[in-house]
Amino acid sequence: MQGRGKYHRYDANENPEGLPLDFVNSVLMDLTPEYLAMYPEPERLIEKYADYIGINKENVYCTNGSDHGIRVLLETFGEPGKEVVTVSPSFEIYWVCCSLLGLKHKPVQYCEDFSMPVEKILDAISSDTRVIVLLNPNSPIGNLYSDDDVQRVINRSKDVGAVVILDEAYHYFYDKTFLRFAMENENVILLRTFSKLMSIAGCRVGMVIGDKELIHWVRNSRLAYEVNSVGLLFAERILDRPDIINGLIKKEKDGKDFLIGELKSRGYWYMDCHGNYVLIRPKHDAHLVARRLAEEKKTLVHPYGNTILKDLLRVTVGSVDAMKIFAVAFFEVDS
Repeated sequence: MQGRGKYHRYDANENPEGLPLDFVNSVLMDLTPEYLAMYPEPERLIEKYADYIGINKENVYCTNGSDHGIRVLLETFGEPGKEVVTVSPSFEIYWVCCSLLGLKHKPVQYCEDFSMPVEKILDAISSDTRVIVLLNPNSPIGNLYSDDDVQRVINRSKDVGAVVILDEAYHYFYDKTFLRFAMENENVILLRTFSKLMSIAGCRVGMVIGDKELIHWVRNSRLAYEVNSVGLLFAERILDRPDIINGLIKKEKDGKDFLIGELKSRGYWYMDCHGNYVLIRPKHDAHLVARRLAEEKKTLVHPYGNTILKDLLRVTVGSVDAMKIFAVAFFEVDS
């Protein structure tokens, strides 16, 4: 959907309000004509990000958002006609890229209770598997994996010669990380993004993290200039401001606590999905509620066609103020 700027946006897991205005204005002052006239130089951000998470810069590659990172990884390590194992439902770009690249998408379906036993994923891995994807937490169903789960998948991947992608798009909302697995294994890659917590989805900045030889092959597949200079500058400045990062984490937590409290008080079924979103079962048809919210309240939420999710809405969480706006609209439409 285009023209979303006119709406209250709770449909795409963006920060509904964005970064603090004074911070944005301070970064914009550095966007000189000379800076914009230069081709992008990502190495400074790569080095700063590597220092930020405590690894070497040779283990990091910067992409045009994590969507681009996903496509580059599947192009580099996938094989036409061979399998990419993911859970389902999940982030749709994985199966979209498989379709575009001629890869065989092999989705592992959730149980009816929204659980995902790791044994189901292990059973799906075969000698034809080239890539295995674990999102932690997953979107839209926010299940989590234990260290033992991940280790078992990695062990199985090595048996068949596959690469494991650990997608941590929602890191910081859920602060446990599997970074060490990417650093300790030569076939494991971690994905991060600046679109969610860091709140610059419009700038398109993602990070690929892994063994330096894997990163070498990913770099070899790149275009000359992928990440734009505006995104690089904003990402650098965000890393310089841990106070802003901590403030964003607290805002989202307070907003989620407020929303969950309102849902509880009205007897709604909901699921805290460990990212910046909540699944809600409205009291009326989910698609009708979503449509009325958009048409009558200029408020966007995400309904689903998938059978297991057809009665639910995914709602992005933001600050308490942002969630008050959503709550007033939602409870009026669903009353």
